[in-house]
Amino acid sequence: MRLLLVEDSPRLIELVSETMREAGWRLDAVSSVRAAEAAIAEREHDLVLLDLGLPDGEGLDLLRWIRQEHAGLPVLIITARGSVDERVQGLDAGADDYLVKPFHHRELISRCRAMLRRNPLAIQPVLEAGAMRFDPATAELSCDGAVVPLPPRERSLIEILMREVGRVVPKRRLEVALSEYGQELSANALELAVSRVRKRLQPLDTGVLIETVRGIGYLLRTAA
Repeated sequence: MRLLLVEDSPRLIELVSETMREAGWRLDAVSSVRAAEAAIAEREHDLVLLDLGLPDGEGLDLLRWIRQEHAGLPVLIITARGSVDERVQGLDAGADDYLVKPFHHRELISRCRAMLRRNPLAIQPVLEAGAMRFDPATAELSCDGAVVPLPPRERSLIEILMREVGRVVPKRRLEVALSEYGQELSANALELAVSRVRKRLQPLDTGVLIETVRGIGYLLRTAA
């Protein structure tokens, strides 16, 4: 899952980013209306977390633009504007949910999960390869029923490879998918992530192998 946070508070960006990493989701963060429009146009997101007071415009105007151009994209407003009239205005403008600051990180995660469950485009089946299973909803990887702990970048890597089991995934695609918005992942960082995943899986009877296809990318295949 990839989420977009539109927020101009560096501290809140830091806190939400940490919350999303713990949940196993990837988060792009931007701080203006213009940057949000560019981010939404550039890559797919499963959910937008939207502040209303932005330095170059009004969050409600951005919300109306999202509804016009990306009608199916779920939006959760996170704002200090908490009156009944303000909440009604946000929901009437097209928000799927409304959360008033300050909020607890557990409530934020719970609301995000509920919104993703309600969005049929975001519902994804559990992935299986060999003895491994990956649940996109919880970002949990398991082998023979036992959870395999992985940090967020490595979880995202194994998810992509499992979606393409038996097919080569180009390095460039992985670099883009694993990068944060505005911060490209280097080739060395990708190689390091692949190496760490291999080391984590090596002691386990996974029934799969991650192969390097020189000059092209990586391939997850079931062991013979």
